[in-house]
Amino acid sequence: MNRDGLLDLNEALQHPGTIIAVDISTEMPEEADLDLVKPVEGWLEAVSTGNLLLVTGEFSARCVLECARCGHPIEQDIKFEMSEEFDVEGVPSSYSQDGFARVVDDEPFPIFHENSLIVENLVRQDLILNLPPQPLCEFGWDKPCPNAEKFEELKRLAQIEQSPFADIRHLGKDESGDGE
Repeated sequence: MNRDGLLDLNEALQHPGTIIAVDISTEMPEEADLDLVKPVEGWLEAVSTGNLLLVTGEFSARCVLECARCGHPIEQDIKFEMSEEFDVEGVPSSYSQDGFARVVDDEPFPIFHENSLIVENLVRQDLILNLPPQPLCEFGWDKPCPNAEKFEELKRLAQIEQSPFADIRHLGKDESGDGE
């Protein structure tokens, strides 16, 4: 890997067929949306066909997620594979003395800086895509969950307090509290 989390892929881009393989371990310190228990670890491999840059890899991480049913924090192991294709424009320098191949970075969130991969951005994107849509604690959907009852009560109370009618719900009551 290179400076600032950049992986220089220019060699692969200028010489199609050249494979660049690296082991990756990152704690993603800039990432506020993910609560990692241990670093994301795995490997990346990049090769250019001349028209495409192919990036593959396998990763694992341990994250703290929120149970979809009760909101209780749970730790889960996440394993994922990535297989990405990026367009390449220009002629590789190995084919022409006046040519230069470069990655077309048309992603809304930057993945490349010139011909260098911003590793954490790509790993972050694939990790988030591979998080379970509804992580569940040990009770799941079928077993009675003591945390779910507390969570539902707190949610109900929060909705009442945030209601536009929260301030006027006491208007009809007198000081004695019997409503007359």
